[in-house]
Amino acid sequence: MSAPMRKRKLMAEINVVPYIDVMLVLLIIFMVTAPLLTQGVDVELPKAGAEPIDDVPNQPPLVLSVDADGNLYINVGDDEDQPASAKEIVARTAAVLRNRPETPILIKADRAVDYGHVVGAMVLLQQGGAEHVGFVTDPLETYPVPE
Repeated sequence: MSAPMRKRKLMAEINVVPYIDVMLVLLIIFMVTAPLLTQGVDVELPKAGAEPIDDVPNQPPLVLSVDADGNLYINVGDDEDQPASAKEIVARTAAVLRNRPETPILIKADRAVDYGHVVGAMVLLQQGGAEHVGFVTDPLETYPVPE
């Protein structure tokens, strides 16, 4: 005759150590990549006493940056930190405005860049279909008074 079988109580615990390890790895990855998510074009903006724009739609603007050397960068596409050609700027602007016609268009030009480069950037945006173009500036601490 066989001995009566004892029922074993099942253990219902979850081992959370692997989940903690995964969470810490993800935390480190996010901490390293977060600073890289900002736009990488270094531009020293001119200072102006203009008022900020209040009626900006809830969509990100298309920003065309002009660095001190006159290189153009557009914040649309995979290579935002690489200089873009005139043909790429016109095509990307047209594509954005075709999909989202209310997208704000801004130029972020370095204060040392030649005025002709800024005008050339505006012409490229107009060729892409932009009707209104704004400028990004830093606020003035004190407004210069003419003498």
